[in-house]
Amino acid sequence: MARRHQVTGDQGETLVEMLLAVAVMGIAAVALMAGLTTSVLMSDIHRKQATAGTTVRDYAEALQNYVADGHYVDGCDSPTVYGLGSFAVPAGFQHSVVAGSIQYWDGAAWQSACAANKGLQKLTIKVVSDDGRASEQLIVVLRKPCRLGDDLCG
Repeated sequence: MARRHQVTGDQGETLVEMLLAVAVMGIAAVALMAGLTTSVLMSDIHRKQATAGTTVRDYAEALQNYVADGHYVDGCDSPTVYGLGSFAVPAGFQHSVVAGSIQYWDGAAWQSACAANKGLQKLTIKVVSDDGRASEQLIVVLRKPCRLGDDLCG
């Protein structure tokens, strides 16, 4: 009598096991790609914030040097008078003196009325990336330079 060969164990995977393995690998790949994308995006935003911070401080320093060279604006002109046309802004950024931010020191407090001007002005400088993801602003106090014959310098 001949013996038949009996199959005693399955060595292959079932369809359900294969589908489950592919689904788990797909979810892991999507999570990994989402993490990498978020990392790249946050790196871009951080770089833009650092550049904006440096630019706003450089602009404030240039503005203070401009005023120290005798270009203090004494009247009620808009803060755009202090726009430095020669200031080089990095590509992808815009800078400005915030409209309506200028205030004058009257000896006791900051006032919006220019009649209170005692030789000190406070204004806000803002730098914004073109895509709007990063912005930095800085409040600068400008002092009228004292020259011989100025009554405010005492």
